[in-house]
This record gives sequence, structure tokens and C-alpha cells, in this order.
Amino acid sequence: MASTDTGLAPDTAPDVALRHIVARCREDLQKYRAVVLASRRPIGIHQTRVSLRRLRAAFGLFKSAVDGPVVRALSAEARWLAGECGPARDLHVFMTESVEDVPPTIKRIANRLLQIHFERARAALAGARFDGFDAQLGAFIALPPADTGKRLDRFARRVLQDRHAKVERRGRKLHALDAERLHRLRIAVKKLRYAADFLKPAFAPSALARPRAKAYIEATTRLQGALGALNDRTMAEHMLADLATAARPSEDVAAALEALSRQASGGDKRRRRKLGEAWTSFSKAERFWQAPAPAAPRVPPPPSSGSDATPDAPGAARLRRIEE
Repeated sequence: MASTDTGLAPDTAPDVALRHIVARCREDLQKYRAVVLASRRPIGIHQTRVSLRRLRAAFGLFKSAVDGPVVRALSAEARWLAGECGPARDLHVFMTESVEDVPPTIKRIANRLLQIHFERARAALAGARFDGFDAQLGAFIALPPADTGKRLDRFARRVLQDRHAKVERRGRKLHALDAERLHRLRIAVKKLRYAADFLKPAFAPSALARPRAKAYIEATTRLQGALGALNDRTMAEHMLADLATAARPSEDVAAALEALSRQASGGDKRRRRKLGEAWTSFSKAERFWQAPAPAAPRVPPPPSSGSDATPDAPGAARLRRIEE
């Protein structure tokens, strides 16, 4: 039975599942691309990049089942487009979420830079290269099933287990990881979260699996967020360097940028503590693609030893043998 939310089911073939996921990502991409081309609303550029990242994640996830030059070309184009949208989104997040009490001069420089970044993204999304990419996506979605006889649940169980194990390996000695290894862990967690979200329909038709999948994805999302908060300091350095470069000779911004740098780099101990808490929650989360452990059998109390005790029944004798 297919999930009413996704149209996927445990017996869906992996290649069919990939095309279904790509179709949904394409719908989101077209929707939010229209927002970018018509306005400067932040949600447009944000969700456009999310759609492109999800496309790349889907192609990477199903690589062992569906691969070839077409898939690799589509993934490469999605990466290029996401890169064109990235600077506008990153600077907006830095100015609105990473720092507070931004001086007017810095805001003015940021607005100039945002305009440049935004026009770059808009040009990429409005050009012939995007039109070709979108047409290729449509052609890929329309391909007939490969008829391999493979099932989504079997494919998903192997992939999810491999990605979960990779996160566990990269998270060993979490407290001692440097910035580079934390970055690699964050990427592994992000790939695991995408995989869990894409593949949960292979298990979620079960009423028991749905809450387990939801809890696992929430724990993974929390861990990714905690790692992202630690990565904000590195991103802040890049944003501040870009702002310094974009400043005009008449704009004295050295002191203001130094103050913002101190602000953005503060709270490292708090972020590390939240990361530890998120890791603990993730470690405790049940792997929804695995069958839950069977409940322990209920053992009835032994009969009393008084004179009114009844003779052993065959079932009681078997139970005593198990206990022994």
C-alpha cells in the first residue's frame, strides 16, 4: 500500500522512487524560482536552494541503483545552480540571524552586496542553461520503469544503515573533533537526514513505524542544527571578509566589523554543550528501518505449594524448562 503523503510504498522499485522524488523536487523548484524572478522575498532564494540541494541529495542517495551520464549531468547542474543562489542566501542569514545591532554603514554595504548576489542568482535561474536543465529533469521523470525486480524497502534498509554507521564513525570522540572533522560530520548527518526523509515511505505505512521515523528524523535534524551552529563562525569569517572588500574607501568599517566578528564567534561553549545534547538524543533514537526488539514474554507466577496446588499442565512444564 502506497503512502498517501508520497505515493511510495515498500515494494516500489528504487528507480521509480527516485523519479517520483525528483518530480516533487522539480515542482518545488519551479514554484520558488517564480518567487525569485518576481520579487526579492527571502523565502524564494532560500527554498530554491533547498530544492536544488534535495535534488542533488536524491541523485546521490540512489546512485547505487540508478546511475549514468544523465544522472551525473543533472546532479552537476543542480550543484551549479545551488552555488549561484548560495551567496545571496548566506549573506541574508548572516545579517538577520547570526549578528545583532548591525551598524547602519554595514547594513548599507550588505544591501549593495545582496543586490549583486541576488541578480547573479536571478540571472542563473532565468537563463537558457536553467531551461535546458528543467527540460532534462522532465525527460528523466518521464522515463519508463527499469523493471529490475528490486524493492525500495530492501534498498532503503541497506542505505540507511550504511549512512547511520558513517555518522557514528565520524562522531567518535565528539568533544575532541576539530573544525574540519566537525564539518565532515555535519555533511554526513545532512546526507543521513535527507535519506531518512526520502526513504521513510518504505517503512512508514506501518502505524508503528511512523512515530519512530518521525522521532529519528527530528533527532537527526536537531544534530544537524547543532553542527550548523558551530559552523556559523566559519561562515561569519567569510561574510565579514566579503563586507570588508565591498566597503568603499569613504566607509570606515574596521571597528564595526571587528565588533561583529567578536559577536559571531562568541558562545562556543554553549554551542558545544548543545551539540553534546543533540548527539545523545541522536544516539538514543530508534532506527525506524529496523524491526523493533520483541517484547519480553510475560511469565505467570508459579502455582502455590499448598495442598490445593493443581498438577502441572504441559504448558507449565515447558515454561519451567525455558526458565531453567
